[in-house]
Amino acid sequence: MLTRRHIRVKVMQCIYALIQSKDDSLEKQEKFLRVSIENMYVLYLLILSLLAELHRLAEKHARHASKKYLATEEDNYPDPKKFVNNKLLIQISNNESLKKELSKRKLNNWYLNEEYVKIIYKEVTSSEIYKTYMVNEKSGYEADKEVVIQLFKDIIAPNEKIYEYFEDDKLTWVDDIPIVNTFLVKRLRKANESTNESFFLPSLLKDQQDMDFANELLTKTLLNDAKWEKEIEGKTPNWDNDRIAEIDSIILKMAICELLNFPSIPEKVTLNEYLEIAKEYSTPKSSIFINGVLDKLAKEYKSSGKLQKIGRGLR
Repeated sequence: MLTRRHIRVKVMQCIYALIQSKDDSLEKQEKFLRVSIENMYVLYLLILSLLAELHRLAEKHARHASKKYLATEEDNYPDPKKFVNNKLLIQISNNESLKKELSKRKLNNWYLNEEYVKIIYKEVTSSEIYKTYMVNEKSGYEADKEVVIQLFKDIIAPNEKIYEYFEDDKLTWVDDIPIVNTFLVKRLRKANESTNESFFLPSLLKDQQDMDFANELLTKTLLNDAKWEKEIEGKTPNWDNDRIAEIDSIILKMAICELLNFPSIPEKVTLNEYLEIAKEYSTPKSSIFINGVLDKLAKEYKSSGKLQKIGRGLR
């Protein structure tokens, strides 16, 4: 679920939080990193379970509608229960593994904040995507899957109320939401009728190596901060340290640390990854500045023999 770039961003956020809090406890930062990574999976579970809650609310409305004497808008559709019978939503809603995971983690957010589910449900059922789906007599798993994906991309994911709710719950989720949403859409696209329950609950990290990489990158960047600072100073003669954006400084130090301490990661991968992170998280000109500094350092490290790379490398 998490790529190496996501892990690098998590480490960057961790170092930034340390600077802002002026807390030099490495143990606390390692814990913050673990919790931040774990919370990303919690966010995934909550967004996935939101789809299950929408399905349950649709079932509830269908039951109430069947007891009414007056016709409702749903009665005008060829099959008023088409959304309730959506095969992908049933898969998610009936997923016992998901239910156990939510219970184990005590994630009853939507039960405690049902108004958010109702807001989303109202927007979903009043959308043209939903109405087109309900009048279309074409049925089947693929059609059901496509409407769920479209509703998620166009109605659920962009909803400001949900975004604000997640933002208020955990600050780190602001950066995680786009990543989790994109991952969930890709996951839904790969689903089929025979998909087992575990498919919807993927591993957060590919393997233990990823967590080891995160901890090592954090630790070696922080413990050698003064050393990396000198490396940067030597390549920015016309810049005072105060003029270098805080995020740029962190990105540079992490990149230098990775270049010199992770021989299995190719130089090109490191440079590209941190340039992309700079483009997304810092100022418009940051990537140009960072590229210039890192290019000089990489050439210097090569000529001096400090840059030692082995094998084909990782991501």
